[in-house]
Amino acid sequence: MLVRAGLRQAQPERVWGRWLPIAVALLALVFASAPLSAQSGGPLVLAAASMQEALTAAADRFAARGQPRPVLSFAASSALARQIAAGAPADLFVSADDGWMASVEEAGLLAPGTRATVAGNRLVLIAPTAVRLPPIRTGAQIVAALGNGRIAIADPQAVPAGRYARVALVRMGAWRAIAPRVAAAENVRAALALVERGAAPLGVVYATDARASRAVRVVGVFPAASHPPIRYLVARLARSRDPSAEAFRRFLLSPVGRAILRAHGFSAP
Repeated sequence: MLVRAGLRQAQPERVWGRWLPIAVALLALVFASAPLSAQSGGPLVLAAASMQEALTAAADRFAARGQPRPVLSFAASSALARQIAAGAPADLFVSADDGWMASVEEAGLLAPGTRATVAGNRLVLIAPTAVRLPPIRTGAQIVAALGNGRIAIADPQAVPAGRYARVALVRMGAWRAIAPRVAAAENVRAALALVERGAAPLGVVYATDARASRAVRVVGVFPAASHPPIRYLVARLARSRDPSAEAFRRFLLSPVGRAILRAHGFSAP
C-alpha cells in the first residue's frame, strides 16, 4: 500500500480514543430522548391539571398491586392535546372536556375503542380563606364582590375550566362587566394559585381544586345548568407501546379507581 511521504497511518486505538467521548455523548442523547415511560418502566399519563391529587393516589394504588407505577404529567387539557398532536411520547390522555379529546381522536391519535368517561366535577367561586364574604348566588353578586379587583380563571379561550367559567358567567349576566378584569391563567391550578397568594380576590375553579387547598374557601357554586356538564375522559394513545397502559386505563374505570376519584371530590360520570 502506498503511503504519502511524511504521513503515518493512524493507529486504531488512537482513532477510537478520539471518537469515544463523541460516541458516549450520542448514546446519552439517545437515552435522554427516549420516552419517559420507557425509562421508568410505567406508562406515561398526560392528565388535566385538576386531577393531580386523585391520579397520584390512583397511581400509588395501582403500583401497590405490583404494577409499574404510572408517570404522571399534568397541564391544561388544551396544552396536552397540542403536545400529543405534535408527537409527544405518551400512553394515556386524561382530558377535562370532550372537545380536546375529540380533537385528538379526529386526528387518529387514539387507540380505537379506548375512549371513556371517567368522572365529573362542579364549578365553584373561591376567595382567600381570610376574606369573609356572604354566600354568592347570582351574577350581580359576583360583580359586586369583585369590586375593582381581578377574577382568576383559566384561559377562557382554550382551557376547559376557563371555557366553562366564561359560559357560566355569560349565562348569569356577569361576563360583560367582568371580562376586562379577568386574570387569565395557563391552567386551573395556576388560577387557584393566584387566589391563594391574594393576587386575585376571586377565582373560578373546579370543586376538587378548592378542596385540595387550605388557602381558599368556596363562596359560591355555579348552577349545573349554567354551563355544559363537566366530564373527564380517558383514552389510550395509538402510539402507546407500554403493556401496562391499558391496565391502568381499566383500573381508573374500575370500581376501585372510581372510588379513589370520588374520595378526592370527583362525581360519577
